[in-house]
Amino acid sequence: MQPLSRRHALLAGAALAGTATAARAQNQPSEPAARFEGGYPDASTARRLRDEAVLQRAVVAYRFWYPTVSMEGIFNGSREVGVSDGTAMGVASTGPRQVGFTLNSDTPYGSATLDVAAGPVVIEVPPGPYIGLVNDHHQGWVLDVGLPSPDEGKGGRHLVLPPGYAGPVPSGYHVGRSASNKLLLAVRAMPVGGDMPAALNALRKVRFYPLSAAGNPPEITYVDTTERRMDSTCLRWEDNIQFWEVLHRIVQEEPLAENFLPMYGLLAALGIEKGKPFAPDAQMRAVLERAARTGRDELLVSAFASDRADRLNWPDRQWEWVGLVPGSAQFETPSGLDLEARDRWFAQAIVTSPAMFRRSAGAGSLYWLSARDGTGAFLDGGRNYRLSIPGPVPAKLFWSVTAYDAATRSQVQTEQDKAALRSLFELKDVSQNASTDLFFGPRAPAGHEQRWIRTTPGRGWFAYIRIYGPEQAAFDRSWKPGDFEAVG
Repeated sequence: MQPLSRRHALLAGAALAGTATAARAQNQPSEPAARFEGGYPDASTARRLRDEAVLQRAVVAYRFWYPTVSMEGIFNGSREVGVSDGTAMGVASTGPRQVGFTLNSDTPYGSATLDVAAGPVVIEVPPGPYIGLVNDHHQGWVLDVGLPSPDEGKGGRHLVLPPGYAGPVPSGYHVGRSASNKLLLAVRAMPVGGDMPAALNALRKVRFYPLSAAGNPPEITYVDTTERRMDSTCLRWEDNIQFWEVLHRIVQEEPLAENFLPMYGLLAALGIEKGKPFAPDAQMRAVLERAARTGRDELLVSAFASDRADRLNWPDRQWEWVGLVPGSAQFETPSGLDLEARDRWFAQAIVTSPAMFRRSAGAGSLYWLSARDGTGAFLDGGRNYRLSIPGPVPAKLFWSVTAYDAATRSQVQTEQDKAALRSLFELKDVSQNASTDLFFGPRAPAGHEQRWIRTTPGRGWFAYIRIYGPEQAAFDRSWKPGDFEAVG
């Protein structure tokens, strides 16, 4: 038997750690004591502990495979609005009508589902202020494009190789190897000077095509979904049996990812195995649905109620780092896989790249999250709040504050149809050196309507501060935002 690779060991450790956590959660005082006679369990103990083991494995599997199912939600949302795999790209200046985990309205998006099952795929990005990446079906990082990539915004050609590809690799490309056949290409174009139409048009210059067609690349269809309602999440699946049905379909359609072998074994114990049908009986179906609800709830605790000290940038503020492992796209640390950081990220966000988690001046962007007011109470859509942003904000490019619904992890939806206050748009006339007050709540503050986001009574919400081109003051704590202050 071959020894586990470091990656396999990390994943096996993740499974064991998650199982131990689930076991503690299930060990309620009301449970009967396990009975062993001569070292052997009696019949009732064996039956009960078998059932508990299945639930524990299912919760661990849910949490681990959540990014994979979440990525399928992105693919599915694009297909529903007519963005076909491999031949079309959706472009949008997103807003509340696009349901997607913490999508922003600062920069327009371009996204496409690539398919390398038939061979390598070329991506061409022209010179310009693009920020983009390619992730595999498991939201594993494959390569960057645009400013974070080796071409540093000067324009470049990128090549995505299929799983296990052993063919020739032509020169002149930045190369990434995929662990899956389906991938996401996600690109943002910076709206220089606040010119959103120009940024949208820039996305239509990004191209992709099979390497085999490089001599005569086919045309791409660009579908503008700015005004379209769409749901690119797994919300409809995440708390019921559909989660497992979708995951089973992915396992059938994709090659096994070598790094995930221990976790495929966990799925096999639940009846999800490549080449076999998924047909849970009534008892297993009930366990899997319970595991989906429990796993989802545990992810949301990691996202919004973590007690890790390193989540805070300022000890006297409620603002938290969204990403907890600086510089790592796969949440790996010298001590192993950081499960809390992984759960926290994918519960509220999508896609990964090392560039997204850098904490250094000049990095592309950074994100801070706040779900609480200055007293520590969760933000309530029925209350009014003021947020003070001191100037100057340490952003070479621009900054924003966006409000998200806690249940959907998507921009708040109200008749205002707006969820962001942005330095390039709503706040462009605000003094860059003075403190700026922003307002959130069900009622517009008199005289400050342009700096207000409506929220909905009865729904919790949270906010992201995004800083593009962050300067040193964003990291050395010499600049810090205020907390949300209830004002009514």
